[in-house]
Amino acid sequence: MKQIVLGTAGHIDHGKTSLIKALTGIETDRLKEEKARGITIELGFASMDLPSGQHLGIVDVPGHEKFVKNMVAGATGIDMVAMVIAADEGVMPQTREHMEICTLLGIRHGMVVMTKKDMVDEEWLDLVTEDIRNFVKGTFLEDAPIIPVSSMTGDGLPELIKTMDDIAAQIPERTSTGLFRLPVDRVFTMKGFGTVITGTVASGTIRVGETIMIYPSMVTSKVRGIQVHNVSTESAASGMRTAINFQGLEKTAIERGEVVSVPEGMRNSHLVDARMHYLSSNKKPLKNRTRIRFHTGTCEIMGNLILLESETLDPGETAVVQIRLESPVACVKDDRYVVRSYSPVRTIAGGEILNPFPAKHKRFKDDIVSGLKGITEQDLDSIISFHCSQAGFRGLTFNDLKLMTNTSDKKLQTAVSGLLTHKRLIQTDKETRTFIFKDVFDSLNTMATEYLTNYHAANPLREGMPKGELKSKFSLDLGVKLFNLMINHLVTTGALVQENDTVRLAGYKVALKVDQADMRKKILDAYVETGITPPYFKSLVTETLGYDPDQAKDVLMLLVNEKKLVKIKEDLYFHADALDALQKKLVEFLTVNTSIDAPQFKDLTGGIARKYLIPILEYFDMKNITIRVGDTRQLRSR
Repeated sequence: MKQIVLGTAGHIDHGKTSLIKALTGIETDRLKEEKARGITIELGFASMDLPSGQHLGIVDVPGHEKFVKNMVAGATGIDMVAMVIAADEGVMPQTREHMEICTLLGIRHGMVVMTKKDMVDEEWLDLVTEDIRNFVKGTFLEDAPIIPVSSMTGDGLPELIKTMDDIAAQIPERTSTGLFRLPVDRVFTMKGFGTVITGTVASGTIRVGETIMIYPSMVTSKVRGIQVHNVSTESAASGMRTAINFQGLEKTAIERGEVVSVPEGMRNSHLVDARMHYLSSNKKPLKNRTRIRFHTGTCEIMGNLILLESETLDPGETAVVQIRLESPVACVKDDRYVVRSYSPVRTIAGGEILNPFPAKHKRFKDDIVSGLKGITEQDLDSIISFHCSQAGFRGLTFNDLKLMTNTSDKKLQTAVSGLLTHKRLIQTDKETRTFIFKDVFDSLNTMATEYLTNYHAANPLREGMPKGELKSKFSLDLGVKLFNLMINHLVTTGALVQENDTVRLAGYKVALKVDQADMRKKILDAYVETGITPPYFKSLVTETLGYDPDQAKDVLMLLVNEKKLVKIKEDLYFHADALDALQKKLVEFLTVNTSIDAPQFKDLTGGIARKYLIPILEYFDMKNITIRVGDTRQLRSR
């Protein structure tokens, strides 16, 4: 059977709580202060069975202007509204604000209940009815029934119950699939149970024993028990008024306004992009960076409103905006929200979330504005492409896209697979299912070739650029897997050549100038002549050859890259042939003898100085030719 939740709305003291008690027998005002003052402060809950057998959950919201934020929390998740208007007072200020809130929250079903029928005569009742018809004109309740009732005598209640049953039959059934989310509207402790939270399941299903995560606090726990309308059950699905008891969770670990979901299912953000309607009832234009109170789900967060395409917004206008919040929020595309002014506090705007965790936008960017507007109009492929293009090198995971599109796994997978097939998306990580936009990947390849072009121009004697140095040129958003994917792509397409840990543009070759060629020859000849007793490089080029050290260093690196010279330690290089010959003699010696110590190795080399002896021995150790055992060396192969 469908899960239907009815919420009350209306001005203070218009009889909402009395009406619910007359319908259900349940007193929803539970606080001492509520009973003492005779007004509803906190949310109240009740339920009843309709004649068709349909079970109806009921949320009673406060009508006093000081508690409108509680009303907004209660209105979240309801399927139909009973707009309560007292016959003796008619439409009042909070009636109008509650109507605006219900409209902004996307409620589309309901009726007007005219209470206190017994306190007025028929003529007055007709006048108030006409006033109400004018009030609801142009709203979602324009064609809704207006039902006069008396909670005291019961007059009109049977007709009201039938009307609720008829409207409930028209409301489409919610799907129980998708990401589980429950905005918390109440937290309390119960003896023998511990911490209990209540709320209306916004989507998905939860079962006893499952692990949950609370957002934005990121606290985890396990579901110990579930109740739906005070009846214990093994699971709760979308649309159900639900109470959940958690294992080992302190009451202080969770509060109203947070969202219960699955681990890693949601994302916290201090920014949201949204489509916002600025109410026509406002008296003056809305300015950019106005401080606001942002309500979504059951939370209230302070923030600033950023107008992306204008300096001001006139009453009655709709625009795309970015809301920058002082505390994080966890929401999903299409979630409804309400904006209230900072001071004096009143409802001024609202709409639906377009992107639940965007980047910080610069204003007056046509691509951002048009892209956000397109989210409400374009197909799923275009929405995915826009978000991935905006994500840049960071890319988006499949789970990110679920939250940003609010669509089923199956439908999203079909769209992503199509975009991958047509090469509009590139998958950069199979494990996390991360994707980037093809144009972003192409720009990455272009940047890499430009960096290498500039590097070759600045370092003409170096055969390639170290891969680590190339990666450092990019932003921190560029992960290792994406960087390697780019390198492999450029190598595969023939744009790059990779040798060990260096890369170079295909076709690039070191071209020595005449003076550099002469320098190369003289440096190389010096190392050939000195064999295994070479000079230190700095001394060679400055004192013996008289070259500029910086220019000579480039030629030296060229010789190292050409494997003509071998670096043993800082500033000490040997000719490769000399080291190869010495290595051969060492291996022959150790093939006959078990080990060799430093004096024996000195004799083997013809008596070279210690400044060469020890570095060469350590070099052979590092090359895995030998292994040090105490004060001797042995062949590594043994």
